[in-house]
Amino acid sequence: MSEFPREEAVDRLEALVETVERERTPVPVREIWAFGDIALGLDPVERLDVYLTKDVLMRDDSTTADVDEEYGIEGVGQSVRADWAAEYPEYLRANANGHAAPEKCLAAQLLGEDEPIHLEVCNAGFEDNVTQRLRGAKLREDYTQLLDPRGVCLWVDGTRSEEAFRKLRESELALPTLSAALEMLGMEEGEAGEAAREVHAWREQQEGVTVRGDVV
Repeated sequence: MSEFPREEAVDRLEALVETVERERTPVPVREIWAFGDIALGLDPVERLDVYLTKDVLMRDDSTTADVDEEYGIEGVGQSVRADWAAEYPEYLRANANGHAAPEKCLAAQLLGEDEPIHLEVCNAGFEDNVTQRLRGAKLREDYTQLLDPRGVCLWVDGTRSEEAFRKLRESELALPTLSAALEMLGMEEGEAGEAAREVHAWREQQEGVTVRGDVV
């Protein structure tokens, strides 16, 4: 699958929200946002961008002894729930250091391998992280790290926004170009244009599911 017809893209978002509502997740999820192309009314949607706000797991009362040895991955019961790992061992994923990675676990549970979906996972809310990532991207001069600010909140703490889904289906959201949105956040016109081009070029290189985890 290389793209979604718009109606299917919105259906896919609804299915993702339903999964979070229905199933235990590796970490608590607080918010689900859609951003980028889906929020612009494009049809088809080349890549579906999703943002999850998660809680950092501080204590897991479901932890059992020797879970690291059981799964061959460190951090079960620390960075991801131990009872979730026991229920969904097929979705357990580690980072390069062999430690359980919440963002990769969420992607494995929520998404198919070949879907044209980009998943952002962070402990900070979408709007706060837009600002944080903009600051970091400018400091590092790496605009591919930007978070597209054109987003719509679909679900917060168990409550789904039916109005947000309706607006997505009917293409009612009036949002600016990426460069214009970045200018609204304080970037100069030339810098905003360059940043937008780099983000678009990076997106065009991505295939299948991509996931990025972030801690603020």
